[in-house]
Amino acid sequence: MKTIMLLCCESCAPSLAQKLADALEAQGHKTAIWNPIADSGEHAIPRQDAAKRIAQGQKAQLLDALCDNAEAAAQNADVLIALPVYEDCAIRMAYELNTAIARNLDAMLVPAVCTKDKTDDQAVEAIELAIQQFAQEGFTLDVVASGCSSEVVRRLANKNITVIQPKCAKIDFNVIKPSCHAVTPTKFMRSLHAIARAQKKTIVLPEGNVDRVLSAAAELKKQKLVDVILLGKKDDISAKADELHLDIDGIQIVDPQNDTCFDDYANTLYELRKAKGMTEEKARTLMADKTFFGTMMVYKGRADGMVSGATTTTADTIRPALQFIKTKPGIKTVSGVFLMSLADRVYLYGDCAVIPNPTTDQLADVAVASAATARAFGLDPKIAMLSYSTGTSGAGPDVDAVREATAKAREAAPELLIEGPIQYDAAVDPSVARTKLPGSPVAGQANVFVFPTLNAGNIGYKAVQRASGAIAIGPLLQGLNKPVNDLSRGASVADIVNTVLVTAIQAQN
Repeated sequence: MKTIMLLCCESCAPSLAQKLADALEAQGHKTAIWNPIADSGEHAIPRQDAAKRIAQGQKAQLLDALCDNAEAAAQNADVLIALPVYEDCAIRMAYELNTAIARNLDAMLVPAVCTKDKTDDQAVEAIELAIQQFAQEGFTLDVVASGCSSEVVRRLANKNITVIQPKCAKIDFNVIKPSCHAVTPTKFMRSLHAIARAQKKTIVLPEGNVDRVLSAAAELKKQKLVDVILLGKKDDISAKADELHLDIDGIQIVDPQNDTCFDDYANTLYELRKAKGMTEEKARTLMADKTFFGTMMVYKGRADGMVSGATTTTADTIRPALQFIKTKPGIKTVSGVFLMSLADRVYLYGDCAVIPNPTTDQLADVAVASAATARAFGLDPKIAMLSYSTGTSGAGPDVDAVREATAKAREAAPELLIEGPIQYDAAVDPSVARTKLPGSPVAGQANVFVFPTLNAGNIGYKAVQRASGAIAIGPLLQGLNKPVNDLSRGASVADIVNTVLVTAIQAQN
């Protein structure tokens, strides 16, 4: 589906949209016209409802609902023409909403100026101002739909601005392209939902009697993206769910000590670890621990992954996984990364959770594992091995260690785009990159960042999260044969939902 979002005065929008639709239909394209926020019309959200969500700080939920409605409106069309949101006493942020809708729908944003009562000079000036306004938001606008005179069309063409005349016999469909290539938080989360839905997985949650975990399980059941298994006594969990008014009907609840697989799991643990001093008695004691039991469920294939840590330490969460799930072939290091969803892009930061002072071999492992994690979530990895120095501009033990780790990562995975040592500004800013590291395929466009120490990584992700309002999903443990992920003990319900979702996606890979 291609989307055109018109931006013009309220009175001419429906007429202009219909003329554009008629022209596209005449060329064989099936079109649909959609009004995102209106008090009437199919697939529209009433203005008062939209205003209420905005006032309550639920803009993300509003955008998600609008995306759902756009998909429904365009169900039988290959081109969707979206009308603009207009500002009034109810909606006081129409400009922000229109740009947000365009970004999340990958729309071609089209400022359309009514020229009926304007001179040619006024029409040209109005169109240029409209383009300039949205260019400041990162949109590249070179197409304007308007009822312009031939003189206005000629003058705009001289400024490399193309004009679509809806009444023309032919509209070049190839020019209908996104005006802004941004990966927004809403777009990113919707892509994760689509990935998870394509291959539904089962994730075990050992902390089944924790309020936040139960609430997350109920939300995941509602979303129908992931199946969950809760560990604990069924009566206790059901009573807690009733107390919290949560619907967990249909969610599997397993009591480890009374499960028919308990003896088999304990014996498996004994066989796997007897060379390390494990006894049969100790294996049974450990298997009564819900974290060990949940990890064994993953090992045995009864669950595809595990998420724990709401009330459990990181060490206790990952210890069983290290003991018998172990690392993937070729990877000796378990590390922790965060998916950082910023306003218009998604980054991956590692290691921010596990290794305090990684060796050069461990840094190389983190880089290779992070690339695989990035691909699992739809990112084309461009890896920056971070340092306080870029290229050959600096020397010293810390810089040399990053340089050596970069060489080892390239040797281990020659197909990857890896740059290091590199400073953060040179990794993300094209203008800085041209000065500090010209010709690099990574500098200025990196999306995977390997920090030299846990100290730097943990500080870095939290600084970006707090300063920019980025959504930080993680830590995601990478390098294990099967996914086991740790939660912050302060994790919110939304954090738990997101972590379970990305664990299910890891399980697909």
